[in-house]
Amino acid sequence: MALNLAALGPAAAAGATDYKALVCVFLTGGNDAYNTVLATDTDSWNFYKAARKAGNDSISLLKDVAPDTSAVPATPAWLGGVRALQPTTTQGRSFALHPSLGQMQRLFNTDKRLAILSNVGTLDEPVDKATYVAGKAKLPDPLFSHNDQASQWLAMAREGASQGWGGRLADAFAADNNQSLFTAVSVAGNAVWLSGRTVRQYSINPFGAIKYGFSRDAAGIERIGGSVEAAAAIKRQATQPGVNHVLMKDLAAIHQASIQAEAQLAGALPDVEAAPYGPASLMDVQLLGSGKVRNGLAHQLRMVAGMIAAAPKLGLKRQVFFVTLPGFDTHSGQNNRHTELMMQLDHGLAYFDTVLQSLGVSNQVTTFTASDFGRTFTSNGDGTDHGWGSHQFVMGGAVKGGDIHGAFPVFTAKNTLNNDFPGSPDQLYNGVLLPKQSAVQMGATLGRWFGLSGTQLADVFPTLSRFGSADLGFMKA
Repeated sequence: MALNLAALGPAAAAGATDYKALVCVFLTGGNDAYNTVLATDTDSWNFYKAARKAGNDSISLLKDVAPDTSAVPATPAWLGGVRALQPTTTQGRSFALHPSLGQMQRLFNTDKRLAILSNVGTLDEPVDKATYVAGKAKLPDPLFSHNDQASQWLAMAREGASQGWGGRLADAFAADNNQSLFTAVSVAGNAVWLSGRTVRQYSINPFGAIKYGFSRDAAGIERIGGSVEAAAAIKRQATQPGVNHVLMKDLAAIHQASIQAEAQLAGALPDVEAAPYGPASLMDVQLLGSGKVRNGLAHQLRMVAGMIAAAPKLGLKRQVFFVTLPGFDTHSGQNNRHTELMMQLDHGLAYFDTVLQSLGVSNQVTTFTASDFGRTFTSNGDGTDHGWGSHQFVMGGAVKGGDIHGAFPVFTAKNTLNNDFPGSPDQLYNGVLLPKQSAVQMGATLGRWFGLSGTQLADVFPTLSRFGSADLGFMKA
């Protein structure tokens, strides 16, 4: 592994001359991978149906059927059949997406700008089923906990971590940015993924910079309520703490950065209400109700696109962004809830891809999904419970799209005596997926594309040397 990392590039990554951005779309709550990316070969499909038809409300999707508009909305019959995929590598099987992922089907099959990473999860080291069942595996404890597993994905550490791997990536390139303040940007509030050793994340809302109420005239003079003196007094109060206390000094630094950012962004951000970002109706999505509603994910991604467009004016070479789509803890009512979430994800990613194409930066921006964990193969009646491994999407012009990267899990029948799946090396109790690819390896593959050297990869991902490969192969050279 040490030799492999060294081969990735011995030089430091400083001195980037091109522009690249990573965008993390976090699916908060634990996305049901089994109903997002499906194996549709005969054996896999039969095992899938047997596990998911149980209970009061079948969550087993259908295939090879047209939508039945007379059926109850969001039921499998109403949705119609799953959307067939045409991966470059079939693995001797057939695959499909949730019926609501029509635009992502196009991005995968036709445009080749979307790839699927199969069975990725949080791992401290490679684990096989026999070792896990014997209780001898080193695990990212505690499994199945929302907060801890989200932290494992975003920080590679338990809840309470102060640094994320996105922030550590940003640390390596902040010096290449004229305005390092905008190196790590969240459109979804505070996010540990963006916190580095030196880089401080900057939060922006979906409609622009978070403002302090200042107005500026043509000469750049700031006022509040028409008063220059009031504006100056508020700035002094916010940025110059009256006591020498570490927390007060830190808060003052945050205020100072926000005030500076507002001023800098005012002249750099494009009008996101205009083309190609707007009008606002482009961010509306048809859900299960009678009319279109605002898609919060699309609104967040619109602001990310605006920030990317502003990068040349701000002198930025590398940026990392964080957005979220919440609501994936589908213990109940899964048919309705998961369907609407898939509609929002499909619309949001397709909208973002269209804007990036219009800006001519698709090859320079890579967007990926992550989530707390996957969910159980078995139904609990009308939903699913916490799992482990999951499938993730990666989108962009630099992605080896149109393929499923990594061996797709083997499905089998459940032993009803203990809810185990003894015939599968990939399914644990209740069909929880045992990850075959690590979130660490996924992050390292993105980090290598971002420009990190082998030495830097080892620094950003300290456990990377425990795995057989530092590159999962889903990014172009």
